Formats: sequence, C-alpha cells, structure tokens
Amino acid sequence: MQHFFPIRVYYEDTDAGGVVYHARYLHFFERARTEWLRDLGFSQQHLLAQSIAFVVKTMKIDYKTPARLDDQLTVETQVQAIKGARIIFQQRLLKADCCLCEAEVVVASVNLVKMKPISIPEHIKQALTQAN
Repeated sequence: MQHFFPIRVYYEDTDAGGVVYHARYLHFFERARTEWLRDLGFSQQHLLAQSIAFVVKTMKIDYKTPARLDDQLTVETQVQAIKGARIIFQQRLLKADCCLCEAEVVVASVNLVKMKPISIPEHIKQALTQAN
C-alpha cells in the first residue's frame, strides 16, 4: 500500500527564480513520512514520550525535474523493508503523473535516553506491514 500526501509549493520553498530549493525536497519527504505515521495512529509526541524516535540514517535522492512556485504536488511513500531497527522507505515527489524526484530513505528507531538503535516496536511494524 502506498501513502499519498499533498504538497503545495510556497514562496518560502523556492529560490529567487521560483524553483524549489534542493533541501526542501527533504522537508516534503519528512512531512509525508510523519503524516503516514499519524494516519496510522502514531503521533510523534506520543512516541517521544516513550523515548522512541525515528532518525534518518541514510538517504539516496535523485532530482529529475525541478518543482516550481505554486505547483500542486504529491509525495508517494511506501515501505520497501523493515529490518530490526530500520525501515527502508521509497518516496517519490509527483506532479500529476511526472516524477520530479525520488528517494530511498533508511530510518532508524532509537531510544532517546540511550541514543542507541532499538527494534521497531511491534505494533508500528504491524501497522506499516498491513498498510504496505
């Protein structure tokens, strides 16, 4: 299963020429992953209260075509794999049927007190697996 999250490009997302600044794509992808977890019933505040956080370990990103001011976009997110403390996400930024950018994002689950990796909590793993 895929999750879809709408994005509108605002002036603050662009450079002086109205083209989306490269780092903003990371923001778009982060928001989409966060909203997917929220849609599945997992708020960041609740996880933080349990000393659980998800941190980006690695990201491979391929910029294909620039997004521009006022574009209406969609972030498509899906889980490729869940392994121990890691979730591997595939994400694409779409304008209609055109892929503007795609990324493979490896996220690690960590205990905030010890700052050490921990296994993905089973209830989160099940929700992502069933949603996928």
